[in-house]
Amino acid sequence: MKRMKTTEAVGQVLCHDITQIIPGVTKDAVFRKGHIIREEDIPVLLSVGKDSVYIWENDETMMHENDAAEVLYRMTANEHMHPSDVKEGKIEVIADTEGLLKVDREKLKKVNAFGEMMIATRHGNTVVKKGDKLAGTRIIPLVIKKDKMQEAEKICDGTPILKILPFTVKKAAIITTGNEVYHGRIKDAFTPVIEQKIAEFGAEMMFHEIFDDNDRKITDGCLRAIEAGADIVFCTGGMSVDPDDKTPLAIKNTGARIVSYGAPVLPGAMFLLAYYDRVEQGKNRRTVIMGLPGCVMYAKRTIFDLVLPRVMADDEVTADELAALGMGGLCLNCPVCTFPNCGFGKG
Repeated sequence: MKRMKTTEAVGQVLCHDITQIIPGVTKDAVFRKGHIIREEDIPVLLSVGKDSVYIWENDETMMHENDAAEVLYRMTANEHMHPSDVKEGKIEVIADTEGLLKVDREKLKKVNAFGEMMIATRHGNTVVKKGDKLAGTRIIPLVIKKDKMQEAEKICDGTPILKILPFTVKKAAIITTGNEVYHGRIKDAFTPVIEQKIAEFGAEMMFHEIFDDNDRKITDGCLRAIEAGADIVFCTGGMSVDPDDKTPLAIKNTGARIVSYGAPVLPGAMFLLAYYDRVEQGKNRRTVIMGLPGCVMYAKRTIFDLVLPRVMADDEVTADELAALGMGGLCLNCPVCTFPNCGFGKG
């Protein structure tokens, strides 16, 4: 590109967008890249502070910001996404479907550390809806070396930074435990909470039984729910370390693989997650078992709200990922809850 005095640039081709900002009225490009400057454009350019402009000079070794944004978009976006129009060297990534957003944090960091380019995204492991903005991309200078963009592309190696896992319809079972509920001393207030939260994902409640604090009965109930076709089994109550709380033992005795008993999240420290894997008719099947602490019944947001979307998207949760929830795992119980647009669960 070549810099010229605006008053001498009639007939030249702009190599970048010219933005006009009128507070409270507009912030948009008055002239786009590729515009041929006319005599009547000069006062407008001067009014937006452009005493000089950059006009295009062809250089095969360089890439313009708009073209570079296209490259960054391809590095970022996956299926179930589409780009916005390129504007002022930026392209935004827009969701085409509802689902769980996954972000490859290592690739994202490497690209942003590469220099002269940036990709900014939403937090990963969060629910997104159709039409949501997922990311924005641009280079920092007006032009960039083509070979630098080619090197940056190698970071992603054909696998984009973002991914949306659509939610799948699940069959859910609830195993309610506790002598106080079993004997009718108190009303079961847990089940309505679970039903409301899973309904947001279109889950079907197909099994519900109530047991006293008998680990063998709870184990049997879990296994019968699985045999009946449950994709998820929620065990409510009895998750503390008190000697008469038997739910963790009951889940273990199903033969399920315990991912973690306990999580660095408040509310939700006594949460248990397990996977019951088996082969049925030659196919691998998995049922997720969750032991839900009492806080899920009364607290507005808990560990349950962080893990449930991932389960609904068939995204396996690891012990290492649960351990990483410590930073951001403290809910501040704000007077007005803005979850998920807050720091809870976002390390």
